[in-house]
Amino acid sequence: MSDRPIFATLPQARRVWAVASVHGEAERLRRLHDLLWPRLQPGDRLVYLGNLLGHGAAVAETLDEVLLFRRAVMAVEPAEAAHVVLLRGGQEEMWQKLLQLQFATDPKAVLDWMLDNGVGATLEAYGGSVEEARRQAATGVVGITRWTQQLRASIQAHGGHFEVFGALRRAAFTDDGGLLFVNAGLDPSRPLEAQRDSFWWGGAGFAGLTQPYGGYRRIVRGFERSHPGLVESPFTVTLDGGCGFGGPLLAGCLALGGELLETLEA
Repeated sequence: MSDRPIFATLPQARRVWAVASVHGEAERLRRLHDLLWPRLQPGDRLVYLGNLLGHGAAVAETLDEVLLFRRAVMAVEPAEAAHVVLLRGGQEEMWQKLLQLQFATDPKAVLDWMLDNGVGATLEAYGGSVEEARRQAATGVVGITRWTQQLRASIQAHGGHFEVFGALRRAAFTDDGGLLFVNAGLDPSRPLEAQRDSFWWGGAGFAGLTQPYGGYRRIVRGFERSHPGLVESPFTVTLDGGCGFGGPLLAGCLALGGELLETLEA
């Protein structure tokens, strides 16, 4: 068992910027960073809400851009605790499962489902192909293991990428307990520690929140399957303009009281 924390605490935050699902759209992310940089203030924290990967054609370049911007932010306000947090989204979860495909009961069926949901773009970013993946999925445990090891080696050849995947968190919250950040949703009937896959596939429960969850003033997510844009309710904020699906990339700035102070679009 790993002792790596699965949640991130945003320490001593004054405001928090949240970036919606990017889905491999590196150029949109660069434009968003250009808009965000002059707006950053001392005490601001930054959360990428998952789904950096998948769908778009520039997955590797997206991670490079995140690493570059993170270094710039941390250089301005150095700290031991993380002021920039990356969440695990459904795309990152699928990618991890693909790298463990040899353990699947039915590798071909699992692979087909992941390909239908956008993992092919990430596969190609690291030197693979859909055709090769389908061939390897039929070779058995030894062949699949050899293939996934090659994919891991390709990730390590991209400076910092392997470390990014190791640093992903399932959710993040401010240290005052005011704001909670997730990828796609959660199950309101479960405590935070028991959410498991609800962070990636639990959007229905999120949309139905009619009271505060876990004492948090506002919960923010960055992915919703219908890509509705900016949607606010008394207890939630959804930021998903459809980046990777032909729509813009959104970001929002929140006060600790839950107020949405500003939104950006690229």
